[in-house]
Amino acid sequence: MFFDKLNLGSFLIDLFRFKRLLRNYEDRFIFNWRDLYPCFKDKSEETPFDRHYVYHPAWAARVLARTKPQFHIDISSSLHFSTLVSSFIPVRFFDYRPVDLNLTNFCSKSADLLSLPFETSSIQSLSCMHVVEHVGLGRYGDPLDPEGDLKAVAELKRVVAADGDLLFVVPVGVPRIMFNAHRIYSPEQIESLFSGFDLLEFALIPENPSDGGLVIQPSQKLVASQKYGCGCFWFRKKHDT
Repeated sequence: MFFDKLNLGSFLIDLFRFKRLLRNYEDRFIFNWRDLYPCFKDKSEETPFDRHYVYHPAWAARVLARTKPQFHIDISSSLHFSTLVSSFIPVRFFDYRPVDLNLTNFCSKSADLLSLPFETSSIQSLSCMHVVEHVGLGRYGDPLDPEGDLKAVAELKRVVAADGDLLFVVPVGVPRIMFNAHRIYSPEQIESLFSGFDLLEFALIPENPSDGGLVIQPSQKLVASQKYGCGCFWFRKKHDT
């Protein structure tokens, strides 16, 4: 409550100061009291951001800048990622709820992650990031299923082509279920789920900013210290799978 009062007081001081300053410039804009739009939490020394959702799309975009696929397919990851990547690679975005968004090199269609509308071994470049940990927990209205994540992984593995790339992101730390938000996995669990794939790169977004931002090939000690880090896995499907 004290914090709210402090911010309200600062806002009111700025408001009346600005109103006095505005007297000499009132011809440029309409100032109406009913248009006040208080923003109390933006006065900070640094720009705040969600570490998981800024770093992991940045990691994935950098991978795609290296692999340069003819086109890329994304399953339900951050929409910001798909729209930005579409500026240099055509992107097909699939989600249970397709998005009405008009951009060049971008299209969106409906798809169920547990039954993807692709032929087996047909996708050369695929991503599914910060998605699978939610499947089967009912958070988004999906059916409850303790093995929903395993079924989703099986579908991703099925559709990736031989020598095809999969960018996969989930929370990492001590394996547990945070019902009904998400699951947390150990990196070893994820590697074992993707048998038949080579792990080309593992990147960690540590929960503690002092441990770094996007850490490529982190030490085992750093990985083991995580409770809710973010694991970024670049897999490539083997020929004999």
